Amino acid sequence: MALSRLRQPIISHSLRILTSSTRSISRTPNSRIYSVVGNGNLRPASWSGLTGVRDRPLKSKWIDVKFFSSSDFPHEVLGMPALSPTMTQGNIAKWRKKEGDKIAVGDILCEIETDKATLEFESLEEGFLAKILVPEGSKDVPVGQPIAVTVEDESDIQNVSAASVGGESGVEEKKPTHQDVADEESKPESTSTIDTSDLPPHAVLGMPALSPTMNQGNIAKWNKKEGDKIEVGDILCEIETDKATLEFESLEEGYLAKIVAPEGSKEVAVGQPIAITVEDAGDIEAVKNSISSSSVNQKEKATQQGTKSEVKTQKNNTSRISPAAKLLILEYGLDASTLNATGPHGTLLKGDVLSAIKSGKLSPKPASSKAKASSSSQSHQVAASQESKSNLKQSDAYEDFPNSQIRKVIAKRLLESKQNTPHLYLSSDVTLDPLLSLRKDLKEQYDVKVSVNDIIIKVVAAALRNVPEANAYWNEEKGEAILCDSVDISIAVATEKGLMTPILKNADHKTISAISSEVKELAAKAREGKLKPQEFQGGTFSISNLGMYPVDKFCAIINPPQACILAVGRGIKVVEPVIGADGIEKPSVATKLNLTLSADHRVFDGKVGGAFLSALQSNFSDIRRLLL
Repeated sequence: MALSRLRQPIISHSLRILTSSTRSISRTPNSRIYSVVGNGNLRPASWSGLTGVRDRPLKSKWIDVKFFSSSDFPHEVLGMPALSPTMTQGNIAKWRKKEGDKIAVGDILCEIETDKATLEFESLEEGFLAKILVPEGSKDVPVGQPIAVTVEDESDIQNVSAASVGGESGVEEKKPTHQDVADEESKPESTSTIDTSDLPPHAVLGMPALSPTMNQGNIAKWNKKEGDKIEVGDILCEIETDKATLEFESLEEGYLAKIVAPEGSKEVAVGQPIAITVEDAGDIEAVKNSISSSSVNQKEKATQQGTKSEVKTQKNNTSRISPAAKLLILEYGLDASTLNATGPHGTLLKGDVLSAIKSGKLSPKPASSKAKASSSSQSHQVAASQESKSNLKQSDAYEDFPNSQIRKVIAKRLLESKQNTPHLYLSSDVTLDPLLSLRKDLKEQYDVKVSVNDIIIKVVAAALRNVPEANAYWNEEKGEAILCDSVDISIAVATEKGLMTPILKNADHKTISAISSEVKELAAKAREGKLKPQEFQGGTFSISNLGMYPVDKFCAIINPPQACILAVGRGIKVVEPVIGADGIEKPSVATKLNLTLSADHRVFDGKVGGAFLSALQSNFSDIRRLLL
């Protein structure tokens, strides 16, 4: 069953190649074949040229399609395989075979860098590698796109050409339009573009996806220097992801020839080259020289593009000027023809003038005879106004505080949560005195030191076990709530880089002392940025405790894909009436704690929320039964 699920998307990619040039394929004497009907579906047929999936550790799962040209020589077009369920594109890290090489079953054709790891592309048939369509170092090759052509007979290699393969596989080269050319000229040369044609045998290491949600990362530290020897398992660098700072291990031996993304690089996209490695130490200098010359050429192109942009801005003609923009132009004595208008129909707006003033690139308006005849009083007023503006600008000095990658992702996720998740807020006060009494007894009688937060985690876990409907999340695809089998509590931990939520798994089955020791260990890892992905990914319920601060109560924002988070305030002593043994009400001092539940209203309704808070109330009032 699992095999068929893997085979289906792979076959569909090849069928796109088959259907692009014709709606049906005739059967030949030497092959059984799938035929494609008008709606693009397969008729139940078979074909030996359509290879199935073959499982092998760290090996590729691929297919090939057999074609017959007008000269009737058989060849096979190998497409970029889908090596993981989430893979949509891949990078050709290295070709192990050259054009014209003989291929045996089990030979490694190339190494493909996927969204998970770098895997080997294994040949399942014998033949010869006639043509490499996607050269080494190619990036973001879509799944299903042809990457190579193989033939059965060595004499057929010369019959295979790039043109014939492109025509038969149905892959059409997109012709650039005038708009594409203009857009391409306006874009700066990317630093990820590396000319690998003149390099010796090498491997380009791209920014890895170290978590399912990661699309970019920061290079926190390089543990290896250029020229260092690399062994399998060596830590190349530390990468700051959207969750934590993780280590990037080497999967092969060699030498670190060139660091493309230096230490401290920010927002490096996943797949963008960060380093180049070679097998022989003698190739290090060749890589360094080639990359250095490439960088110089890119800088020269960027300078030329910048000059063209400035010339274009200077030649800009403004057809309309807004009233506010006119006042600023007159006040600062600017030339409107040199300002870049961004308004509709070429209208020069107030913001355009302010942007030009802030940039400092101002072109004064050419002096006219009328301007020279202006009174001296007006010039004094303009000078005084400019001086006041300058003083105001200096007084508004500020400092940019750089955001960490974690804080950027947190900001984005919380905004999406607040906008897309219907928050339901339920609040209740519980009595904290039984919990404080238990904590004191554990310390005095058993020398067990636990925090208030440790006991709260146990209380919440027990309540989730008693009300399983509260331990759920919303499935967007199915449009329904999914109950979770285990109670995994995410604990909010404040770090210098942002808020982290390490997970305490199966919290309902652990003792209070075990919870205490594990929370301390996870919190220490979170502050050091050493959490492993499995230690912060997932979770079914979150707790955010601000009881150590003067915060009486607050409402937390749900952390998707979870459905609820519990906000815990500080304990407050209050006076409340208590009925004594004699039946008379007497004033009594009690410690109250406010709990505010933020829940996804698609999962929680009033009944489920009320049942969960009732379970919390019961656990807090009879705290010692948690020890049973």
